[in-house]
Amino acid sequence: MPCEEEEQLRPFMFLMTYMLLKRRRDLNNANTQRRGEIQRRIRHRQYFLQSQRRTLMMMIAGGMRSNVRVRTRPWSTTPSTDWWERVVMTEFQPSDWLDKFRMSRETFFYLCDKLRPRLARQDTSFRLALPVEKRVAVALWRLASNIEYRTISTLFGVGKSTVCRCVRDMCHAIVALLSSIYLRPPSEQELEDSARLFLSNWGFPHCVAAIATLHTAIITPSNNASDYANPAGWLSVLSQVAVSGRGQFWDVCASFPGGTDPADIFQNSSLCATAAEGGLSSALPPVFMGNSLRYVLLGEACYPLQSWLMKAYPEEKGRGSSTALTQPQRLFNGQLTRALRVSEEALLKLRARWQCLSKRNDCGLDVVPTMILACCILHNMCESHGDAFRTEWQVEVTEAESPQPTHKQPLTHSIDQSQAEEVRQLFHDYFEEQNN
Repeated sequence: MPCEEEEQLRPFMFLMTYMLLKRRRDLNNANTQRRGEIQRRIRHRQYFLQSQRRTLMMMIAGGMRSNVRVRTRPWSTTPSTDWWERVVMTEFQPSDWLDKFRMSRETFFYLCDKLRPRLARQDTSFRLALPVEKRVAVALWRLASNIEYRTISTLFGVGKSTVCRCVRDMCHAIVALLSSIYLRPPSEQELEDSARLFLSNWGFPHCVAAIATLHTAIITPSNNASDYANPAGWLSVLSQVAVSGRGQFWDVCASFPGGTDPADIFQNSSLCATAAEGGLSSALPPVFMGNSLRYVLLGEACYPLQSWLMKAYPEEKGRGSSTALTQPQRLFNGQLTRALRVSEEALLKLRARWQCLSKRNDCGLDVVPTMILACCILHNMCESHGDAFRTEWQVEVTEAESPQPTHKQPLTHSIDQSQAEEVRQLFHDYFEEQNN
């Protein structure tokens, strides 16, 4: 009887022995593979760190940019991938935040909190998501310096594709979440404040904004490249901006080819429609020179004269070498040119603070317009928060960039030319009275 039971159990025992041996072999193989994977990761990490160290040392030896002053702080030669966490977050001084991110530390974290709903990412099984603060820092570094993705990638220890994605995502998030706060139509109180500032700072009454153009240099597009050649001969994207008396942007129209006529952009813009319908004035227009008159905008010679858009008298040449303008007309032109400096200075500060707009932008045409809008919003945010602006940024831009193109006066006349001339005559008389 025991022999029969032993015979019956023998297949079962054989199966159990086989399964135990197989399990041991699988565990040994898994351990071998795990050790091999760990060794491979260690070698890959060592190679990556050595490559990164060599790259940073070469950058330090040659200088990241020829006109950047040499720093003496120890973190300037830090090649570690934890540079952001260990250096920026713990050792950056207020001047460092302003120099590298073009804003104060407080404004930086305010921006991160505002963009968190759109920029926050979940960790995955394969990698940890970049913190929102690091994503914003990567994108701001690019906007402020316009240096190559490769350099930013090495500095922050992320891939080039990650840098590109951070820039794109942050620009879209800024436009989506902050436009309603920092790039919106002005209230009646803001219109009154802007008119008061134009009068006190620039000597031009009854005016609330100045309109100007901005050309941003781009790489050669794949299609219709000739459309992007501006009057100066280089390729650009053309934007129209309206600047308040505080030097902040109220309205921005971007994404137009550099060869577009500014008058066409203006006449098809929402700003033109709003102004024509009286949207840039209070319900009861204020009185100017004894007349109930809506606030006006100021524009360059390339814009059409409107009853709510003043521009200079054209300096047509008469017989001989003298101009046909009278002395009061020249006085009006001089005051208007002076007031237009508010838009010139605002655009210069914009390009100096965010140098992706002052140098040739190598992003795609699907990104550049959003980047321009985002930079205008960031400019308004920094100005509203009282963040300092350094004059050396401005000097650097004026020395490095190509001059902005000059647009000619349009051939077409305004649809309400007679009424527009009557309004301009009121300002003409005002300045003549002031001069006398």
